[in-house]
Amino acid sequence: MAATTTARPDGDMSWKEVGELGLRYGRIPMALLLVEAFYWFLTLPSDTLAPVQVTEAWIWNELTNFIYGEGSAVISQHNGWMTRIDLLHVDFPGPYDSVGLYVSDECAGVHEMIFLSTLVMMTDGVPQRDKLKAVAVMCGIVYVLNILRLVVFYPIAVESCASTPDLQACLTPMWAWHEAVYTWGFLVVLVSMWLVWFLRFGGPARTLAATKDDPSPWRFERRRAWNVRHKALLGAALLLFVLAFSNIFTNQEAIDARDTLAFCEFASQLSSECGDAQLRWDDAIGYAWSLSALGLTLGLGTFVVVVRPLDDGTWPSQVNNNDSAQMDDVEEKSGARQSAKRSRRQSEEEE
Repeated sequence: MAATTTARPDGDMSWKEVGELGLRYGRIPMALLLVEAFYWFLTLPSDTLAPVQVTEAWIWNELTNFIYGEGSAVISQHNGWMTRIDLLHVDFPGPYDSVGLYVSDECAGVHEMIFLSTLVMMTDGVPQRDKLKAVAVMCGIVYVLNILRLVVFYPIAVESCASTPDLQACLTPMWAWHEAVYTWGFLVVLVSMWLVWFLRFGGPARTLAATKDDPSPWRFERRRAWNVRHKALLGAALLLFVLAFSNIFTNQEAIDARDTLAFCEFASQLSSECGDAQLRWDDAIGYAWSLSALGLTLGLGTFVVVVRPLDDGTWPSQVNNNDSAQMDDVEEKSGARQSAKRSRRQSEEEE
């Protein structure tokens, strides 16, 4: 009995093509891991993103008072920044009928913006200008969604505390909402936004076509041409490292905190002063790591460049090497000709 073969449906991918696509997109999780590490080092100290936090706290306060009535929220300082919001209602627990919250660096939405921007910029087969437009639009959407997430705290707390007033347990639904959004809610939204955008621009078919047309679209190389601007950036990176170390070894507040911690450990003392010293020392260490991460990123970004192949498929470094080899050949031939001329001249003089 003759064997029959079935034609592959139009648009279906072979296992080889699936493997090529998987290898191409293996760079995305690696980039996300690097970005996560950078963000972790950047936000080690408290209130690293203070300007963004202050802006969002102000918008949160204004919208809450505008939507739910004047006096629904009050803004105040937290760690020296205007990022604390006290939600006010007669049914809220506590002697002041308030719920104290504040906008931390994790609540600012910058983490989500960086994650989404990395996904978009690492997607192949899409023009660079379209990627930048998508990043701008998506980051704006994330910013608005984050503000709405904060504004929703008040009605959730009021509704739950209306049935059980003056009990801490009535705030559980508000914290559950916060935990759900923080744990997986935003992740679902971000991936969904990227997936819709990805399919809008052709999806896997366009990426596979880009893989076939250009199996190696770019690679990293060390910078070969240096100008004053690049040297200035390296100097700035070095300055960031110096500031990072000086923040630990020359900052008087950090030194006092370290000495206080040493005394607390020696005396086995537990007090508010020891706790404050621990916070100050942790912040000093965090700022050092943050500045070091910025310096390392700036230095690598200056020393390493992303190159793309030329129209004929060769890489710029290969062209430069070939040019150098050709120049060496020319110099060798020129030197040989000059040596031959000198030899003939000497022979004629001897005759």
